[in-house]
Amino acid sequence: MSSLGVTGVRSKITTDIGAMVDLVREVTDIPVAVGFGISTPGQAKKMASQSDGAIVGSAIIKIIEKYGKNAPQYVEAYVKEMIDVLK
Repeated sequence: MSSLGVTGVRSKITTDIGAMVDLVREVTDIPVAVGFGISTPGQAKKMASQSDGAIVGSAIIKIIEKYGKNAPQYVEAYVKEMIDVLK
């Protein structure tokens, strides 16, 4: 979880993700991915640099809501952009 509160797109994530990930890693050795509010490639890159991955949900739902039946090509482009920044 990258922030406290409700799910959804955030313009800025201010939580100390590194500290939260460290706390989780103290009690488990499974991969730790961060989610809640991640919507831009920059946010995804920052969160993934402090954990084992970034979870994106609400931003994809917003694309589907906007484009309806035509959404797959837009979701694909968005996901590709997110993946490319993590390489």
